[in-house]
Amino acid sequence: MAIKKPRDGTPGTTDQSPRWEGPPATKPSGYLPAKDNPERDRDAHGENLNDPKVR
Repeated sequence: MAIKKPRDGTPGTTDQSPRWEGPPATKPSGYLPAKDNPERDRDAHGENLNDPKVR
């Protein structure tokens, strides 16, 4: 059974749905939107959606 609507529960528990940091076009149902702008803001590896480091 898949989650159709994201749940905004207590952070760090199974009551909260995970956040999607990838491209909006590939966001699965049941994920919350990112808190930042993944196209502009860099992640822990210094990457963003516009400038990924491809191996």
